[in-house]
Amino acid sequence: MRHGVTSWNRARRFQGHTDIGLDDEGHEQASRTGQRLRGLPLAAIYSSDLARAMETAAPIARAQGLAVTPEPELRERFYGSFEGRTHDELLRDQAALFERWRAREPDFALPDGGESLRAFAARVERVIRRIAAAHPGARVAVVTHGGVLDCVYRLATGIALDAAREHHLLNASINLISWDGERFALSAWGDVAHLCQADQAPVPVG
Repeated sequence: MRHGVTSWNRARRFQGHTDIGLDDEGHEQASRTGQRLRGLPLAAIYSSDLARAMETAAPIARAQGLAVTPEPELRERFYGSFEGRTHDELLRDQAALFERWRAREPDFALPDGGESLRAFAARVERVIRRIAAAHPGARVAVVTHGGVLDCVYRLATGIALDAAREHHLLNASINLISWDGERFALSAWGDVAHLCQADQAPVPVG
């Protein structure tokens, strides 16, 4: 799941490792996500240790009677000097660098120590494989960030890192990924029905 919405999401401001909490709508989205998953048995709940993800995971944990395991490797990509800047600001002030980011150059390291896309994707694959291996045959919830979800989608579908993104990365969306012990596969993506209805049935488990 991606975390609920924040004020920086609305401003199209790069968050990365900057620790931004949910706004009022984000907290409502998190609450509805917890209610949506209340009837779905989970073995564990993992979350990025950043506030916007932990605040999204909290209602899920309450509904399940489980603790949240904070996992720093589930953090968003570290954007270096891009963090705190909006898309419009970067296009105006650092257009060449911004265009390289937008072109999805896998080995372009973002300014001031930011991660390259390839290094970021390797981090995501490492932590997702570790979580899957720790819970064979079980179902776990992972609350994370849009960039992480993008990497997971590509891992499950085989889409290249530098290919244009045509899939949605929706706040508080439920995305189902299966693991057969060797490979990940996509089962469902971008489910936000619970954000449209206050009382939504548990997510299907087929």
